[in-house]
Amino acid sequence: MAQDITVKITDREGVLHEVQAPTDMAMNVMELCRSYEIAPEGTIGVCGGMAMCASCQCYVTSGVELPEMADDEEAMLSEAFHVKPNSRLGCQIPITEELEGLEIELAPES
Repeated sequence: MAQDITVKITDREGVLHEVQAPTDMAMNVMELCRSYEIAPEGTIGVCGGMAMCASCQCYVTSGVELPEMADDEEAMLSEAFHVKPNSRLGCQIPITEELEGLEIELAPES
């Protein structure tokens, strides 16, 4: 049986949110941020999770291993602002049990 995992998300104001993420709903990190209203509506997931806008860019600050970056995510990040070596698009990180303990920080708005 799938269970919830704990994810720590630092919002754009520097506030840490420790949230429970369901592993059985096919959600991604961007949708998790939206469901907990961690970023103002209309400022995250603007493209709906298609890796076309970078509004859900985040910095992975924990050592949790993530799925490999796909070409479309890499291409979007190559054009985005505020990109760091640990940048990922939240919409491209599916919530799985392997992400237990994930810590991210939302990138500033472009």
